[in-house]
Amino acid sequence: MAITSAAAAVPALSSLAHRAPIPSISFLFPDSTRPFSLSRSFRSFSLTPQAKASDIEISFFDDLNPEDEAVAFDPPTPPEGFIPPPAFDDGPEETEDEVAAAYEELYGPAYSGVSVLGNDVYVMDSKVKKTSAFGKVTKEKVRDGFEERVVQVRRVTKVVKGGKQLHFRAIVVVGDKQGQVGAGVGKAKEVIAAVQKSAVNARRNLITIPMTKYLTFPHRSEGDYGAAKVMLRPAAPGTGVIAGGAVRIVLEMAGVENALGKQIGSKNALNNARATVVAVQKMKQFQEVAQERGIPMEELWK
Repeated sequence: MAITSAAAAVPALSSLAHRAPIPSISFLFPDSTRPFSLSRSFRSFSLTPQAKASDIEISFFDDLNPEDEAVAFDPPTPPEGFIPPPAFDDGPEETEDEVAAAYEELYGPAYSGVSVLGNDVYVMDSKVKKTSAFGKVTKEKVRDGFEERVVQVRRVTKVVKGGKQLHFRAIVVVGDKQGQVGAGVGKAKEVIAAVQKSAVNARRNLITIPMTKYLTFPHRSEGDYGAAKVMLRPAAPGTGVIAGGAVRIVLEMAGVENALGKQIGSKNALNNARATVVAVQKMKQFQEVAQERGIPMEELWK
């Protein structure tokens, strides 16, 4: 192991300079039998090689043959009758009207005030929903053939830790006046939103009312919901709907023109509407009863 002196590399600073022995580190370079010596002083690091560059052998995958790795590109042959697609720039140039129509379809009418597609030039996007007087979005009515009738709107409160929360509860009956009817309820902080929620809930609870050719019930029925009880009776042609409250609204929205109805018990509008739906669901046509019994319809009146 070779040891280098610090006095040969660093000049003496003063006569009182401390000259301490400086350690040296020697190690072997890969693929070499001659060591390297690393001497350290307090000012610099010196690397003293003791091997020649010719003694170092470095190989980078000499055993690989580059000719074997080369792969020639051989594209598949196109099938018969293949027509290459035209390039993007080969097509005809678009006219100004076509460009304006495409722009308007994406972004709405332009600021120039000219609409190519016939949209409203005062609205930047023709799909923007109209707002009400208070600046809130108003939803358009669903045109599915059902009519809506509001039975009751009440103000309800919920007592919480910070006080009372005011909401509105709406009861709505929807029907197509052709035998389908449904009753729903919804709550919201505004009356319009509560009516919309209750209408959606009523459409989820649609039922079909069995009726005769005289637009009345096939037979009498009774239904109850909670403390409310409703009695329904068929009526002769020309009688009309003789009922009151929520029972009358449900029958009218269903398309019944001749019927008798009576509320027995509670006068709650929601319970009476649902009791009417329960009473109607118990009704059956004469043909259904004959099929269940396995007898002809003529024997039902014997």
